[in-house]
Amino acid sequence: MKSKLMAALLSLTMAAGMLAGCGKGGSSGAGKATDGGKVLNIYAWNEEFKSRVTDHYPGYEEVDATTGKVGDVTVKWNITPNQDNAYQNHLDETLLNQDKAAADDKIDIFLVEADYALKYVDTDYALPVKDLGLTDEDLKNQYKYTQDVMTDSKGVLKGTSWQGCPGVLIYNREAATEVLGSDDPSEVQKAVADWDSFEKTAEKMKDAGYNMTATTNDAYRVFSNNVSGKWVQDGKVVLDDNIKNWIDLSKNMMDAGETTSADLWSPDWSAGFYPDGKVFCYFGPAWLINFSMAADEAGSIANAGGWGATEGPQGFFWGGTWICGCAGTDNKTLVCDIMKQLTCNEEIMLDIVKKDSDFVNNKPAMEKAAADDSFAFPVLGGQNPLPMFCAGAEKCDLSNQSAYDQGCNEELQRAMRNYFEGNASYDEAYEQFTKAIGEKYPELAQ
Repeated sequence: MKSKLMAALLSLTMAAGMLAGCGKGGSSGAGKATDGGKVLNIYAWNEEFKSRVTDHYPGYEEVDATTGKVGDVTVKWNITPNQDNAYQNHLDETLLNQDKAAADDKIDIFLVEADYALKYVDTDYALPVKDLGLTDEDLKNQYKYTQDVMTDSKGVLKGTSWQGCPGVLIYNREAATEVLGSDDPSEVQKAVADWDSFEKTAEKMKDAGYNMTATTNDAYRVFSNNVSGKWVQDGKVVLDDNIKNWIDLSKNMMDAGETTSADLWSPDWSAGFYPDGKVFCYFGPAWLINFSMAADEAGSIANAGGWGATEGPQGFFWGGTWICGCAGTDNKTLVCDIMKQLTCNEEIMLDIVKKDSDFVNNKPAMEKAAADDSFAFPVLGGQNPLPMFCAGAEKCDLSNQSAYDQGCNEELQRAMRNYFEGNASYDEAYEQFTKAIGEKYPELAQ
């Protein structure tokens, strides 16, 4: 049965396996979308989507930190942080009880990220957007890759996003001027145009007292987004040559003292957001620049407009947030309208770019913003990086996306840290990886 296969493929946790196992039965239990509900329940892992709704959705009124109003409908925000898979665990448990929940407690909207989107896309808990009321005409200006992420195995679109997440190399302007002689993006690009140039520049940065990156994991997405095949092929885990290239680069840089092995989001990683952290560059999309680099904190590089952006060695994307309408919602029209206004309305999306410096999922809006310097990012010292983001969004390729991405990416980085630090040989670290994957996905041949 497909439901059993889904449970095997997607059992990141016991709850996740249960969710996936109920996938094809989801709509029969949870029910189809209807109207007339008095409470709109939204499930998310942080405040980003809430801020977009609060600031940009017409008619939204904020009541308090977890509650809002749209007309006669009360909006309830159910936010559970991602740490230790807590958000997915909470969402999964609630979805499994969706058919038993009282009307005011049913999930109406839930959000997902690219790394685990397929876990939900190929179940009936995520409603086809056309069933909610979105049309091809509504969706025509979105970037293709953002729809590929949310398209199920039958070609049905199950969610939509207001943002695109092509990435760039974000560099410390002060360090660039000191070490490279210029902070101009075109000049900095010459120093990081390919990985050989990147390594040579890392040597110069080290000599000047800077780490090239905050951690080996900073560059991981650039490599993992440019692989030649999926993590799992014919039921076997395959280590792509480009992932091997990341391992080699990271080991060389660690041995040379040009980076660290700190975890992403750790204090050691974010220390480079400040001048004393002495980090030359990060890799990331618009949301990292404007949402995660301490732009609101006095003394940070971002707050002083001290970052710049350039293409870097390779194009890539990282993350993104997708809106899913949940089977069983009794607020079909409102769910559809939130999706339509925030992901299809060009005027609203331009306002998001202007006020939030986000890269939005609307080609005409982004083309206008890319040609208008009033859309420059304060964090980047008045630079407008949107032309780079527009070009990158057209190149994003999801053909090698799989249901195993989150687990394989996380476990590989975790295992290879021992190798980078000199606490294990490559073979020992790889064995740790395969053991972890075998425990997480017992159906896979190693």
